[in-house]
Amino acid sequence: MYTNVQSYQVLQRDADDKARVQTSNGEVIELAVGGPYTVGEADHVLVGDLWVLAGQSNMEGIGDLIDEEKPSPFVHSFQSREQWAQAEEPLHWLNESPRLVHHVLWGFDRVPESIPERDPQRVKGTGLGLAFAKERYARTGVPVGLIPSAHGGTSMQQWDPHLRDQGGASLYGALYERVKAVGGKVSGVLWYQGESDCNPEGVEHYHQRMHTLVQSLRSDLDNPDLPFYYVQIGGLISEEGPEGWNGIRELQRTFQHAEPGIAMVSAIDLELDDLIHVGTQGLKRLGRRLADQVDGQRTPDVVAVTPELEQMRIHITYRPVRGGLRSTGRPAGFSLRDRDGRELPLIHKITLDGGTATLRLIADVLPVDTYLWYGWGLNPYCNITDGADAAIPAFGPWKVS
Repeated sequence: MYTNVQSYQVLQRDADDKARVQTSNGEVIELAVGGPYTVGEADHVLVGDLWVLAGQSNMEGIGDLIDEEKPSPFVHSFQSREQWAQAEEPLHWLNESPRLVHHVLWGFDRVPESIPERDPQRVKGTGLGLAFAKERYARTGVPVGLIPSAHGGTSMQQWDPHLRDQGGASLYGALYERVKAVGGKVSGVLWYQGESDCNPEGVEHYHQRMHTLVQSLRSDLDNPDLPFYYVQIGGLISEEGPEGWNGIRELQRTFQHAEPGIAMVSAIDLELDDLIHVGTQGLKRLGRRLADQVDGQRTPDVVAVTPELEQMRIHITYRPVRGGLRSTGRPAGFSLRDRDGRELPLIHKITLDGGTATLRLIADVLPVDTYLWYGWGLNPYCNITDGADAAIPAFGPWKVS
């Protein structure tokens, strides 16, 4: 039951595709999916699906504000300042947040006394959320409300749900309070994080921390089936060793099988704007890939999920695959390596046929302890997707001899 509705608010629909609002005189009114509605003094109110945007900088959005996704009257955002508005890039303005944690992480010890003016010269800030929401609305006709809650450079440890009771002084507590402020119910969570955990300690605890995060969100939001969709991290341009990045990507690839209602898309093939951040056009593609995942999870007759490795031989078979595997130019991203990560230059040619990638080798017998990878290294060149632009995920090491 909603009360004190704001202008431009999106109300989360119930199972019967309605939202219920108690007016100031105690009357309960039912609103069907759609809008816009006027509720008391609030106008441009929509009924649809709410989605949390959480994680670190690639979810916060660091893409250039050039050719960014344009607004839609059926996609609204619960802004960082905790006021509803039509969604537009940038979605995150963390300096406006009343939640202490965002200011502390920037080196300040208090929340500003007043909301600062927005920088009209800002040149960075596009993310994936608006593209995701517009794609969902185009497919379903259901309005979308976004709850931007990410913060750049943050680790799984900093997102610890056990800090919830610190409220806005913790990342998880701030997310939780923002959801509660808009009615306490959401349709799902979109998560893009992992770069800050590409180290031995982060790799060691990654699965358990992700499990704790998902279970806590489902418990705290009173939805044991809450959908959780996440992005497998992309590349990094650096001189550091690749072990941590390879490790997190592989853990992300396997985490989606931990329990129902969890699914992944990959960013391994997307171009970077700088040393670590996916560019604006790549983020748009990621938003649409996440919309594909929602369709694939919710509609039994729609095959719309990331192609998953089904067999591993010299013939590598994926399923599901929409429209066959394909690449722009020569297929790239697979490599054979020894146990120390040194490349074995044995692949002569890679061909794609339907859902199968075939590696043709120059040797009849592989050396002992040969491992297959896709997307080895910090910033690998990978270019294989299916016909609907779902990237095959990075994986490895998988022993083949």
